[in-house]
Amino acid sequence: MSAARPLTALRTLAVAATLPLLLTACGYGSRSTDDGKQTPAAAAGAEKLSADQVKIGYFPNLTHATALVGVQEGLFQKELGGTTIKASTFNAGPSEIEALNAGSIDIGWIGPSPAINGYTRSGGKNLRIVGGSASGGVKLVVDPKKIKSLKDVKGKKIATPQLGNTQDVAFLNWIADQGWKVDPQSGKGDVSVVRTDNKITPDAYKSGSIDGAWVPEPTASKLVAEGAKVLLDESSLWPGKKFVITNIIVSQKFLKEHPDVVEAVLRGSVRTNAWINANPEKAKASANSALQKLSGKALPAAVLDPAWKSIAFLDDPLASTLNTEAQQAVTAGLLEKPDLKGIYDLTPLNKVLKAEGKGTVDAAGLGAQ
Repeated sequence: MSAARPLTALRTLAVAATLPLLLTACGYGSRSTDDGKQTPAAAAGAEKLSADQVKIGYFPNLTHATALVGVQEGLFQKELGGTTIKASTFNAGPSEIEALNAGSIDIGWIGPSPAINGYTRSGGKNLRIVGGSASGGVKLVVDPKKIKSLKDVKGKKIATPQLGNTQDVAFLNWIADQGWKVDPQSGKGDVSVVRTDNKITPDAYKSGSIDGAWVPEPTASKLVAEGAKVLLDESSLWPGKKFVITNIIVSQKFLKEHPDVVEAVLRGSVRTNAWINANPEKAKASANSALQKLSGKALPAAVLDPAWKSIAFLDDPLASTLNTEAQQAVTAGLLEKPDLKGIYDLTPLNKVLKAEGKGTVDAAGLGAQ
C-alpha cells in the first residue's frame, strides 16, 4: 500500500451513488444499542460541566477498546464529574453517522471511511475528527493449503467486509500495487473480491467458499483459529507501521456549545490509552468483559490474544494516513476526490496532551481554521 503511488485516471463514480457504500468501516450490520445500563453513574455531588449529559457511541469491537475500557473502568466518568455519560453501541458506520447527525449521540468512535464520507456528504458541516484511538488490527489471512505466498493470491477468492469499506479499499489498492486488475464494483478480475459480512466470514472460510480474507480483528484471528494463516499484516505496508483504524468524532454543534465536555472526554481518552498501554493484560481483560456484557459472549483466548497484540492504542489521529486512504478510494474508482480541509479540529486534544506532558499531534494540513 504505497502512499506515494500516484492517483490513476480510473473512472470515478458519482459521490451520491458511492457514499452509502463507503460509509461502513468494519460492518457488522446497522443495529444500534443503548448501553446506558453499563455506564458508571456520576459521583454524587460532583460538579457538572456545561452539559448535564454527553451521549457517546462506539462499536462492540476490539479496535474501539479505548471506549470499551474507558466506559467500563469509569475513566471517562471521572473526568466528566457530574456530567453523566449515555453510551450506545453500533454495528456499522452508517448508523453511527446517522445518530450523530440526528443528535442521538454527541461523540463517537468510528473508522476512517465513515468519518470521511460523513464529513463530505454534509459539505463539511456535521462533524469534526478531534482525536485518534487505534491503529492497525487488519490482516490478510488465507488457507495455507491453497495460498503459500503473496503471488498465490492471484486467481483466488478473498473476502472483504463490504464494497467500499476501509478494508475493501485497502485490498483493492494492494491488488493494484501487484499489477493485477479487478473491477471495483463487481470484484471480478485477477482476484475475486468477495464482499462478505464479518459475522459470516468464518463460516464462509470453513465451507471453502472463500480462500482467505482481508479483514479487521477479531475476524482475522477467528479465521486463524479455524486453521488460516496470516499472510500479511496491513501495518507492514504503512510508514512507521501505523495507520488509522479508529478516530474520535464529534458533532460540530456539540463541540461549539460544550467545548469543556469534549475536552473532558478527550482527557478521559488520553488517560484511558495511557492505562491500556501501561496495563495491557488488565486492559485486555476489561475490554473482553465489556464485549461479553454487550454481546453475551467473551472472545476465547485463542482469538483475543493475537487480536489484541496487533492493535496499537494511541491519541494521534494519524491524519496523513486518513488522507492516503481517501486517495486510495479515489484511485479504486469508488469515490470522487473529496475536499477534507477542515475535517480535523485537534485544538482541544493538543490542549489535553500539553497538560499531560505529551507531544502534540498534527492535522496534516486538514485542520479547521
